[in-house]
Amino acid sequence: MQVSMQLSYSGGFKESAQQVAELERAGLDLVWVAEAYGFDGVSLMGYLAASTETVQIASGILPIYTRTPTLLAMTAAGVDALSDGRCHLGLGASGPQVIEGWHGVRYDKPLGRTREIVSICREVWAREGRLRHDGPIYHLPLPEGEGSGLGKPLKIIAHPVRSRIPIWIASLGPKNVETTAEVADGWMPIFFHPEKAKEVWGDDLARGHAKRAADLDPLMITAGGMVAIGDDVAGFREMARPMIALYVGGMGAKGHNFYNDLVQRYGFEQEAAEIQDLYLAGQKDEAAAKVPDALLEATSLCGPEGYVRERIAAFAEAGVTHLNVIPIPTGDQTQATLVSQVKEWCEAL
Repeated sequence: MQVSMQLSYSGGFKESAQQVAELERAGLDLVWVAEAYGFDGVSLMGYLAASTETVQIASGILPIYTRTPTLLAMTAAGVDALSDGRCHLGLGASGPQVIEGWHGVRYDKPLGRTREIVSICREVWAREGRLRHDGPIYHLPLPEGEGSGLGKPLKIIAHPVRSRIPIWIASLGPKNVETTAEVADGWMPIFFHPEKAKEVWGDDLARGHAKRAADLDPLMITAGGMVAIGDDVAGFREMARPMIALYVGGMGAKGHNFYNDLVQRYGFEQEAAEIQDLYLAGQKDEAAAKVPDALLEATSLCGPEGYVRERIAAFAEAGVTHLNVIPIPTGDQTQATLVSQVKEWCEAL
């Protein structure tokens, strides 16, 4: 099991990039670079490519609506070239608040778009011929009835470093997870509960795997949470309450919140409803207080050494290939020493 980490911008991006270089030396395998509605993620990935040597650099995530499929392919190929083959392309649908509110793009057909984008990216990187794609959503070249008719099938001019760049998909719902297991190289679930994973997603993953192409490697999975090691660190889990409340309560509307649906599928139906009601009523602190302690514990790794090692083993048992950590140092610990320790335990499994 490899160790990954979400890039933090709390001290400024350049400072965070310097920290990644230090964590790289401590054993960090992969760093995720987010893109919401701040700075774009690709510029930051390129900066990391120039300031690191071995750590894999992944978008986590680039929204599928904000770039054409071919631009996504070109972007990943560009970062892969700059990093000497260390790019991972993380994709996701985001949500209508950002896609329609910030980008002004209609939020529709996420499953179909994802499937076609994955196919187009792989065709671009393979560079086996001029690109032609005639899917339900994307048409390359654009036919005369939809455009001028002057479009010509083209091939990427550059020669990608790799003909197959790993594609990760962030998904939660049954059909989305099934599609991920069918076509993607990796899966990025949020709030992953290792003891509930098979119950919640097992059938969806099985249906996708049954249709998975033989030339694809086994599906990678990244999940984890806050890591704190010590005899009196369980309280650090409390730091996750506001974020979980934001996602479960404030992302989307009633009946249209993927994260709320997930927490309900974990068995916290009443709590999920209460969190959403309170959050949408503006009572954010009260909503955070309703986040179940059991959910906080299941989605984190905070406790004495033996306990943390047990939690790492639980994530591995659930199929996680990349333990995604938020290291919280205490005492004379540093993030680097925590990453190094977790890396050692992951390798010992």
